[in-house]
This record gives sequence, C-alpha cells and structure tokens, in this order.
Amino acid sequence: MEYEAVIGLEIHLELNCATKMFCNCPNALADEPNINTCPICLWFPGSIPQFSEEALEKAVLTSLALNCEIQKLSAFDQKVYYYPDLPKGFQLSQYHRPLARNGWLDIRGMDGKTRRLRIRHIHMEEDVAKLVHEMDGKTPISLVDFNRAGVPLVEIVTEPDMRCPHDAMEFIRMLRMQVRHAGTAHCSMEAGTMRVDANISIRPLGSELMNTKVEVKNMNSIRHLGDAITYEMQRQETCLGVGEAIVLHTRLWDPEKHVTIPMRGKFAGPCIPDPSVPVIQLSDEQIGEIKSRLPEMPGDKVERFITQHGLSRDEAVMMSSERDLSEYFESVVKENVTPHLASHWVATQLHPLIRERGQNFADTPVTPARLAALICMLAGEEINTNSAKIVLSQLFERDDTPQAIVEMCGFRQVSDRDKLDELVDRILTENPSAVADFKNGQSKAMGFLIGKVMQASQGKANPKMVREILAKRLGC
Repeated sequence: MEYEAVIGLEIHLELNCATKMFCNCPNALADEPNINTCPICLWFPGSIPQFSEEALEKAVLTSLALNCEIQKLSAFDQKVYYYPDLPKGFQLSQYHRPLARNGWLDIRGMDGKTRRLRIRHIHMEEDVAKLVHEMDGKTPISLVDFNRAGVPLVEIVTEPDMRCPHDAMEFIRMLRMQVRHAGTAHCSMEAGTMRVDANISIRPLGSELMNTKVEVKNMNSIRHLGDAITYEMQRQETCLGVGEAIVLHTRLWDPEKHVTIPMRGKFAGPCIPDPSVPVIQLSDEQIGEIKSRLPEMPGDKVERFITQHGLSRDEAVMMSSERDLSEYFESVVKENVTPHLASHWVATQLHPLIRERGQNFADTPVTPARLAALICMLAGEEINTNSAKIVLSQLFERDDTPQAIVEMCGFRQVSDRDKLDELVDRILTENPSAVADFKNGQSKAMGFLIGKVMQASQGKANPKMVREILAKRLGC
C-alpha cells in the first residue's frame, strides 16, 4: 500500500525581550546559571506575576508577520503538570484564549508550485527552567538553571497541512525569515531560541483519515527536522506492514544514529484559567499601531526587487532572505552600482566572508559605500576580478579606502593598448607551439596564452583586452 504523511508542527520561539515575561529579570540565557532570578521566576509561593508589555507587543508583531488574526481578548491559563523544570506545578500559557488565530505562510512545494500552509493559532507562554544533565562521574545528576524560567515565548501551532519533509523544512525556513524581518526573535534552532516539534502520522494515499500521530522532539536544525520526519514515516509504515498498531506517544530524534527513540507516553494535564494575570484586551487602534511597525515583509520585497531592480526571482529571494542583508544590498545600489553587480558581489563574495568571521551585515567594517567603491573600480576596468577579491578581504582588516589599497598593492589594471600589444607579441613569440596548436583547432591553447600574458603582467593585464588582442593576432 502507498502511504502519505500528515504532518503538523509546534514551534516555540523565544522573544528577544529585554526582560522575562512576568518579572524584570534580564532575559540573558548565556549568563552564569541562576543569577537572573527573583521570587517571581523562581515561583516562590505568594509571588505575583507582572505581565510584560514588551512581550505582548512582540508577540503581536510576530503573529502579524505570520498573517494571523489578532484576538481582541486573550487570557492566560494554568497548564498543570509537574516536572523538575517546573517545580510550581503549572505553566502560564494561553490554552483556551490564544492571542492569534488563522494565520498562513506560502511555501514552494517540491513541484515548484506555491502551497499555502495554515497556522491554527499562536499563544503566549512562559518558558520553563533548563535541565542540565551531568553524566560524568559515578552518579549521573541533573541540575536546574532558572535563568530560562519565565522567558517570554510564543508557541505556533500549525494545521496538519504538510505531506512530506520538504513541506516542513520550507515552512520553518519561511517562518524564520518572516520573524527575523519583524525583529522579534532570533529563531535559531542550533542555539535553542527556536524549538520545533513534529506531529507525524501516515495514511493510505488519497485517504482523508486522521490517524494516530507520534510527536518527535530534539531536532536542532532544519536538516535534522527533515531527517527525523523521513525516518518516522518509514518507521510507521514498517509497523503497519507487520500489523503493529501506532500508539500515541513522544519520541526523541537521535542525530548520531539517525533514528527516533521512545521518550514517554503522551499526557495532557488540565488547563484552568489563571486568576493572577488579567485578561488581555486589545483595541483596533492598538492592533493597528503595532501593525504599523512591521517592516516590508520578504514576499513583498521579492516582488519589488524584481520590478524595481530587475533582479531574477532567485536573486530577489536571496537578497530578501535577511532584513539586514536586504537593507545592505539597497544601500550598495544607492551608491550607483547596478543591481545585478551588487547582488552578485553581496551574495557570492561578501556574504561568505561575513559568515566566516562571525559578523553580520549591520556591523561589518565593509560598509555599503566601501563595497560600492570597489565594485565601481571593477566595473570601470581599473582592477580585475582577482584583484578585487583580494582588496575585499583586506577591507575587513584595514581602514583604507579600496582606491588606496589598490594603489599601495599595485593592483591597478593595465589597460594601455600599446603596452598590452607589446606584451602579447612577446608571449606569441615565446610560445610558437601554443600558437600552432590553436591554429590546428585546439581552442584550449587560447586559455594557455591568456594565462601566460596574465602571468607576465603579474596579474595586472586587462583580461578582456588581452583576449581581444590575442584573437586579432591569431586571426579569429
């Protein structure tokens, strides 16, 4: 029997607020354990939560960036369960009245066509403490770090619209791009600021049944998400093939063994309204004011880059993938650089160097003006491409202008016709066998001769002019 998958995702995003959701403790998870705490986020009896307005505004912005309908009334519940990372016995979460509903994101399916994947709702909740498992020594122990306790989260719950690993991976890529443009969360699976759980079931192809699902956790990259879904689909198909029932439970992805392993049975405790946090009431004016803070979203930016700058769709998607990248690209274009050249150099030359150095487009020493000056020298044939790449790498280390570096290093391209004529004539005289090979139909001899000219000029000769002169001399 041929099966298809039914996949839904639950995504937890840590909002990049300055403080926690219900107290003024810093939201700084990388600090020394247990120093960003107070009676509220340590959940001492009698402490009263103080709801963060910044968390609410960033949660609303996140929801709007994902095309959701903001609910004018939302409220917190006590999600009751006991676990060492939540010693008070319940988590403050919006179960009955979530902040937002009915969102969507468009992705490109495996067939190249656009697919709309729905978001059921987005709700706010506090994060729990972090368990640190120490396995060294005779007795393994677990430690609790309360720096994460109370950090503001939104949980995004999708509809089960995904049918393959590709859909889930593309959804996360698009979600990450939208939210990063909104500036409300870092969305790093590797760093744990975005955590993705996948609910996976399979059914006969063409069926509309909703069968028993299995939840899979512990994927710390988009690639691992795809691998985990692929394995779990195959595992469930194997189970059904031997008559074994699929049981509702939670599994963990093991990235080393590339398998999912059982974790625990699925349990949902009661959720009761919390009396300590007031109901959230938002007016149309408040929602409109927050919506006005949204920047241009990636989808709109792609279309504008195509029509305004003449980029191909692939170029436009690349230049719109990150907010700071897109702003950098447009700043370079404003410096009288053609959009195609700007896109090419930003994507293929500058971006890898920035990532290699752990920088970003907002703080790189290679400002748009400096890159534009370098590209203009290349476009004006003052330097060649190889020299331009060397100058670009030096712009990270030196404060000099590209023009100054070119002069100091002697990179200025030789475009003097008389000098190049003389140089080409010498190379042709010194390499008669290559000339003969070319005239006998061996076209690769042209590349050999160009290389000899470039070598003789120490890489400074204008390669375009060298090719033209050689072609004329050889009767092409």
